[in-house]
Amino acid sequence: MSAIDRIRRWPLWPMLWKEFVQMRRDRFTLALMVGMPAIQLIVFGFAIRTDVRNLPTVVLDESRTSESRALVAGMEHTGNFRIIGAVAGREELEDRIQRGQARAAIVVPPDYARDLKRGRGAQAQVIVDAADPMASSAAISGASMAAQVRVQELSGAAGRTPPLEVRVRPWYNPALRSEVYIVPGLIGVLLSLTMILVTSLAVTRERERGTLEQLIVTPIDKLSMMLGKVIPFVLVGYVQMTIVLILGSLLFHVPIRGSLVTLYALTLLFVFANLGLGLFVSTVARTQAQAMQLSFMLLLPNILLSGFMFPREAMPRLMQWLSAALPLTYYLRVLRGVLLKGVGLPHLWMEGAMLALLATLILGMSVVRFSKTIE
Repeated sequence: MSAIDRIRRWPLWPMLWKEFVQMRRDRFTLALMVGMPAIQLIVFGFAIRTDVRNLPTVVLDESRTSESRALVAGMEHTGNFRIIGAVAGREELEDRIQRGQARAAIVVPPDYARDLKRGRGAQAQVIVDAADPMASSAAISGASMAAQVRVQELSGAAGRTPPLEVRVRPWYNPALRSEVYIVPGLIGVLLSLTMILVTSLAVTRERERGTLEQLIVTPIDKLSMMLGKVIPFVLVGYVQMTIVLILGSLLFHVPIRGSLVTLYALTLLFVFANLGLGLFVSTVARTQAQAMQLSFMLLLPNILLSGFMFPREAMPRLMQWLSAALPLTYYLRVLRGVLLKGVGLPHLWMEGAMLALLATLILGMSVVRFSKTIE
């Protein structure tokens, strides 16, 4: 028998043919395998930016002179700052940063112009929300660049080099430690992973084994059956969250400045939103493999677009709109606001309202679809 005949009679070929036929029949899985990489490449390729630009910035101009306005304009021209408005005092400045409306603030003291003209050594200040070390680095770079450009402009006009210094003051994370920024975000990522992936796999496994149909014919109403499936995962999520908080504080010295009652209360809204996503995946997927692929399809945008790893300010406007539909985007603000800034519900009511809205929409849609699939 020739080598070609041996290859043709190799038992591998019938097995390969069987798998290709099965793959062609399972068009949903095939579409996920082929289409998902292309979609993710397009979305994440445009969205992920490590260089932070256009930090939302407020201005406290106590000098109110042409020199102070020129300094502010110079900082905006660096591209690192995007001026969103002026504030009347320090309290309003702090409130805007705590609410997350501004990531930085430019403060020009009352005697800035006078000190600049007299050559005493004029100073200005940039306050930055250092909970995100990347944003802090961008603010430091932009402030230094603007100061150098302004010094060159003034030295060319006056024939001498005036002393000008722009100091950057980081708030909430003065040492610019990345773990202070990452560890709180891990709580949201782990909760998303548990609620979406484990919930979808649990329901899909029941369907594959035929036990879901057995539950349907029992005298248990649909609401009780769904609550019985999801409530244990709520408890697991709270246990995970508590463990990460304790270890983060002990091992990485992550501060807990705010109210844990507020954090745990808003966490429930986030958990229900992700449980809804897990239920929705379980109604679309027919196998555990499909459920796992769909879950990761939802998890990747949560991790990459929500602000967990990359600042949302650096993303294109379209991607920022897409990230606004993700529950993790708002939950990260809650986590970092409570733990790092020590703010409460008066500053986080908008995030809480958005989490409640998303949880209601997602869970409601998923419950309706789940009810139809078990009828």
